[in-house]
Amino acid sequence: MSNLMVSTSERKKSIDLGVLLAFLAIYILWGTTFLAIRIAVAEVPPLFAAGTRMFVAGTVLFGWMLAKGTPWPNARQWKSLALMGSLMFVLDYGLLFWAEKSVPSGIAAVLSATVPLMTIALEIFVFRMQPFRWSLVSAVILGFGGVGVLMMPDARQPLPVLPCVAILVGTAGWCLGTVLSRKLTLPESRPMTSGGAMMIGGAVLLLLSAGFGELHPWPHVSLRAALAIGYLITFGSLLAFTAYVWLVQKMPASTVSSYAYVNPVVAVALGYFVAGEAITPRMAMGAALVLVSVFLILRAKK
Repeated sequence: MSNLMVSTSERKKSIDLGVLLAFLAIYILWGTTFLAIRIAVAEVPPLFAAGTRMFVAGTVLFGWMLAKGTPWPNARQWKSLALMGSLMFVLDYGLLFWAEKSVPSGIAAVLSATVPLMTIALEIFVFRMQPFRWSLVSAVILGFGGVGVLMMPDARQPLPVLPCVAILVGTAGWCLGTVLSRKLTLPESRPMTSGGAMMIGGAVLLLLSAGFGELHPWPHVSLRAALAIGYLITFGSLLAFTAYVWLVQKMPASTVSSYAYVNPVVAVALGYFVAGEAITPRMAMGAALVLVSVFLILRAKK
């Protein structure tokens, strides 16, 4: 009996440690990817950098699941994966990588943190998947008010409006893909679904890169940029995303979604202390409003 209790206790500690490490991965690693993107696109064409990240990571994840014996997706599932890949990786990451050529990494992270706001708005007003609740709608309004404050003209630290809007459009694409994924016919394996969608999205991004002339002449990739892209593939996509998928299977979705208001804090701090990105009072106020609204939405959903 005592041996059984010890075994159970050890197993619980192991699971708790695994959960802790997984949360650290999605909190910290995903938060650092915004600066890594900024470093990469400073030298490498944005669509090429985004396509390389997604295609390599998606191919590795997809191949790993095949090696484990996961069934090959059927034709209908491939169509769903193509739609997800287009919305969640081509539209979102293509625009994010392009925008970060001129938008500070911390601000990009705050704008990307509007995922819960847009998801709730789509579920309430477009797809009618949730009833109208003033607590959620008020939080959405507060969050977009924060975005408005963030993008107000400021002579001390002006933000380029078009790239900021591009990040919001890309984020909306991610949210639309997330909502539609609940209705699409997809592989039962979450990692297989993620790997397939990333692989397709990465391939389309590379084709777009070639179509827009990013590969003529062939881009020079310095060691610094190569390390940034390698970091995004290994830590941002493979390690952190695998941790996210594992957590979703073990924890409530609302708890796992808490990364949405931790990533921007990590990204802003890293941008300020490492990259020397400026933080004005207006930026701080706008970011605070967005993060408070995200917290209220996730708390209400929980």
